[in-house]
Formats: sequence, C-alpha cells, structure tokens
Amino acid sequence: MLMRKSWFWLLIVGFLVAGAGLFYSRGSTQEYTLTPPASSEPKDSSATEAVEPVEPDAGPDREVVASGLQIPWEVGFLPDGRLLVSERPGRLLVIGEDRQIIEISGVRHIGEGGLLGFALHPDFEKNRLVYLYLTSQENGQIVNRVERYRLDGTTLSQREVILTGIRGASNHDGGRIAFGPDGMLYIGTGDAEQSQSAQDTNSLNGKILRVNDDGSIPADNPFGNAVFSYGHRNVQGLAWDDEGRLWATEHGRSGVLSGLDELNLIERGRNYGWPEIQGDEERPGMVRPVIHSGNETWAPSGAQYLPAQAGVEESIFFAGLRGESLYEAKVEGGRVISFTRHLRGEYGRLRTVRLGPDGYLYLTTSNRDGRGKAQSDDDRIIRIHPRVLR
Repeated sequence: MLMRKSWFWLLIVGFLVAGAGLFYSRGSTQEYTLTPPASSEPKDSSATEAVEPVEPDAGPDREVVASGLQIPWEVGFLPDGRLLVSERPGRLLVIGEDRQIIEISGVRHIGEGGLLGFALHPDFEKNRLVYLYLTSQENGQIVNRVERYRLDGTTLSQREVILTGIRGASNHDGGRIAFGPDGMLYIGTGDAEQSQSAQDTNSLNGKILRVNDDGSIPADNPFGNAVFSYGHRNVQGLAWDDEGRLWATEHGRSGVLSGLDELNLIERGRNYGWPEIQGDEERPGMVRPVIHSGNETWAPSGAQYLPAQAGVEESIFFAGLRGESLYEAKVEGGRVISFTRHLRGEYGRLRTVRLGPDGYLYLTTSNRDGRGKAQSDDDRIIRIHPRVLR
C-alpha cells in the first residue's frame, strides 16, 4: 500500500514539472527566422556610430527609482545625472534627490493623448534644447504638435512650435520622438482613428515623420514633406541599431479582433500597409512586419536597442502595455532570430524602456492610465540590470 502511494505521488510530481516546463516554453520564448525585404538603398556608413556597450555600475539587479507618478510616458537622462520624465496629464518632472514639477501649458489630456514623448537635442549640453510631443486643442479640434523649449535647471523658456498639422483623437495619437544617427528628428504618429489617412502621403497621420532640428523639411525626404514612411496605425517606439537601421513598434488592430501588433524595419519612402494589409498578408509595394503578435496583443510601446556583448546577440527590447511584459527580439542582419517575453505581469502595463548612461535599463509603468490595475506606489520607474534578462 505504501509503495503504491509513493508511485502515485512521484507520477503527480512528474506531470507538474513537465507541465511547468511546457508552459514556460510556450509563454516565454518563440523562435523566428523571418527576413525583411532587402533595402533598395545603400547604407551610409558615416550616418551612424557604433553604440559602445556600457558595463553597468555595481548595484542591485532591480530597484524602483521613482514611484507615485501619474502615467509617465517618456524618461530621459540629463547630463547632471537627473531623470527627465513626461507625465501624460501635462507635467514634465526633473527627478534627482528631490522632484521638481514643470507644468506644460496647452496640453489636452484626452484618452491616449496628452504630454507624450520628448527628446533632448544631440547638442543638449551646449544648447539646452528639449522637444515635446503633445496633444492640444485648436479651434475646437484635437491636434498633436511638436514644441521646442530651452531647459535651464527646472525652467522652460523660448517656446517654439516646430511642427503642426498632426490630427489628434482620443486614441491612436502615436507620440514617440527621437533624434536619429543622422541628426534628424523622427516622429511616430497615429492614424487618429481615421485609418485611410495612413495611406495618404499628404497627411502627417499614420506615419513616421522626419524633420530638421528646427522643424524644416530635409531635402532628401521622399515626398517633399515631413513624411519618411507611411501605412502605420499607431507608432509608439523608435530605436536604431549599430548599422543605423531604424526599428519601430506599432499597435495592430483592437477590439474583439485585437492583435497583429508589429515590429517593423523602417526604410525611407516605404509603405507598411495599414489598413490594407495586416500580419502575413501581402500586396505589391507594401512591406510586411519583421515580426507580429498574431492573435496575441502586445500593445507595444517604447523601444530600445541593446548591442551585442559578452557573446550575447544584439537585441531590440520593447515595452508591452496590454501584454504587461518586456519583449526582446534578438536580431541579426536585419532579421529577428529569437523572441522572448520577460517580466510577464510583474509590474503591470509597461510604457517605456530606455538604456541609461549607467548601463541599466529603465522601465516605466502605465497602470494609472485607466486600463491597468494600479498598486499603491504606481506609477513607477524601475531600474534593471540587463543580466536579469540575458
């Protein structure tokens, strides 16, 4: 009798271990060997400099460096070591030993709109220029625009609107902006719930835009306006790899058919298909995503490139809102060679991932945006050593 009971419990334990391993392999890692269309343009080797890996400072593998935030959207790093953080309701925070709040006038916080992304000028230490992407209201209409300021300490001055004409809405406002290795400002926009605008190259919605640092149009833009690529639904992440290739995250369809979120490799003048094609669908002249989520929903947002180091492949990390995860796409030669889901459900909705000057990854949560389950200390900025993930 005792022997039978022992064998019974051994079998139960065996099934539990096998089941756990199967759950982990399905929920954490998938392998892909997808190759994007070859570029029709030669790469300019002078357009980018290799990202030098930074060995993270000694410190805890994980720590919360800021809490009690209100829907943080972007995080950046000032030369003096302080954090610059945008909050969607319309505040810019300077976080060091204390927390200073800068109210941004003209912000309309509606749905997914508000104070969204920002970017520091490449020569910020000299000119102190910061660029803000925000939702506002003009003549009774919801709009998005890019404004430029000078930041001295905790004071903004010399406001200048450098880009207008981006329609706004309660949803699909895009909002990520970043300077590329070519010194140009790139701007991810959404279709503002009017999907056909993504196919109209005269519209600034559903696009990745590219402008000079003063908002003027570069002479080599493909359509004679700010549009760099088109056919996008809602771009919320931009990141460049060591070869100067631009990767972008994009929200797919929503509602009962939610899914088909995308990671795209962006090329000048190309059409990325929305709303004409999705997922693995094809049409002449349109580009399929390098990888997509299928029937799963990532709701991908901020993206960050991490160079290869210590024998580990280079990766594109991106934050997931509905997916409540940090996703990692290991890349090689412009293709994804493996895909991993980290931190599933540990921090709730994740909006942004940024590589800090200390070599750590900084994540922002978005649990107070009306779609998450906020904890008492939300929203937070979490500092994570890359070895936790790699």
